[in-house]
Amino acid sequence: MTRLAWFNCSAGVAGDMVLASLVDAGADPLRIAEIMSGLALHDYALTFEATQRAGVSSTRAIVVEHGHDDSHHHRSWRDIRTMLEESDLPARVRSRSLAVFEVLADVEGKIHGVAAEEVEFHEVGAVDSIVDVVGVCAALEVLDVEQIVCGSIGTGHGTIRTQHGELPNPSPAVVGLAAMRNVGLTGVNDHRELATPTGVAVMVALADTFGPIPTMNVSSRGFGAGSADVDGRANVVQVLVGESSNVSEYSGEAVRLLEANVDDVTGEVLAHAISALLSAGAHDAWATPIVMKKGRPAHTVHALCDPALSARIVQVMVAETGTLGVRGTILERWPQARSERVVMVDGLEIRVKVTAGRVKVEHDDAVQVAAALGLPLREVLLRAEAVLPE
Repeated sequence: MTRLAWFNCSAGVAGDMVLASLVDAGADPLRIAEIMSGLALHDYALTFEATQRAGVSSTRAIVVEHGHDDSHHHRSWRDIRTMLEESDLPARVRSRSLAVFEVLADVEGKIHGVAAEEVEFHEVGAVDSIVDVVGVCAALEVLDVEQIVCGSIGTGHGTIRTQHGELPNPSPAVVGLAAMRNVGLTGVNDHRELATPTGVAVMVALADTFGPIPTMNVSSRGFGAGSADVDGRANVVQVLVGESSNVSEYSGEAVRLLEANVDDVTGEVLAHAISALLSAGAHDAWATPIVMKKGRPAHTVHALCDPALSARIVQVMVAETGTLGVRGTILERWPQARSERVVMVDGLEIRVKVTAGRVKVEHDDAVQVAAALGLPLREVLLRAEAVLPE
């Protein structure tokens, strides 16, 4: 049996809402504070209060910073990593916290065109954001959560105001984070920033899978309140905590398989269509050769996606292949837990996916590095695997 937490983020997600949901589900605030005392971060108070959102009893997390000044809102990824690595946090709390800030640094670096090592956090570097992230990881430790599953994440629309100025909603950081794991985003008719980079990063870094509630015996549930009480909608993150069977015994993640038969497209068009489907959010896309009526050679284009993205994927498949129809089937899949790391080969970054007993180097990164260094691809692949950190 595995200790499991499933998060319902359909109304949005923020770090403080996730933390509050875990406290509402039974994580002892005193034990959370005891764990967080191992972090060299002072002059703040973390409190929890009972409240309601659209009539739903919930808990709100509040961080109050003492002796505030602007410097507290501007920390580099290097500074935060050093703070966490030198902390006295439990090993799993430390590694989970590092994973959250690592994905944030990666996406911010890509947005601003700098190396992840050089990223300077603004809102995310503030004391309250650090407390939210480490607090979530501490609460997961208190509840002894081993596996995390997250549903689709609700996002607002329009624009939002940030320290960088007015940005689209959802923000570039949120969209970039979601793209790292093909996370399903669901639009909500609200102009507010429902999904924050910190909240989405927590899910992207820590969730083993994304999808509906897995088969589990629920032992507790919690609701973490957002700052606003919205008419007609409970502004909360819901968490269910309990025991699940191992991955081979419980229902998998629901996915939709979309397919179209085409007999009048070139290999180049097929390759582009597959790339476009993946870019649109498909979990996977591929083509298989078939023989149609009258012996005509043809191909079936396949795409596996979150059911919430079906309309978008169908639109891309029709546009890119010219097919006159698409069929679909609901299936289940059992994706294995994985993490993404970055290794350096002669000063150049290569992403590496790590799962239990297997290491897979990101092919496109390896091709670019091989070309830049004038080395055979096989050598770059071997060197990238060899320098993978423990």
